[in-house]
Amino acid sequence: MTKEQITTILDAHAAWLADPATGARANLTGAYLLRANLRGANLEGANLACADLVGARLAGANLRGANLAGACLGRANLAGANLAGANLAGAYLGGANLTRANLAGADLAGAYFAGATGVAPLAGAVGVCA
Repeated sequence: MTKEQITTILDAHAAWLADPATGARANLTGAYLLRANLRGANLEGANLACADLVGARLAGANLRGANLAGACLGRANLAGANLAGANLAGAYLGGANLTRANLAGADLAGAYFAGATGVAPLAGAVGVCA
């Protein structure tokens, strides 16, 4: 996915968040976003199921209520990201930086956190390391 395509999707998503009658909810299901720079992006409620976000820069991103089920977030930087209410069921977060990330109410069923930093043991998560 090109930087221009991502920008178009993010712009349409911002319009949708402001007024659901305009724009379009971001649908990045299965998208290849390896090492993408999405720092501080507003992806609230976006669909990122099964997306490849290995090494992505998502520090400070708003992923509140986003669908990240089955997403691959290995070595992603999620420091300070808002993941409240996000669906992370079956997501891979091995080696991810979750320092100060908000995981309140997130679905962590079957999520894999081995080697992740900045997380305390989480119920329902697999391989959690602090």
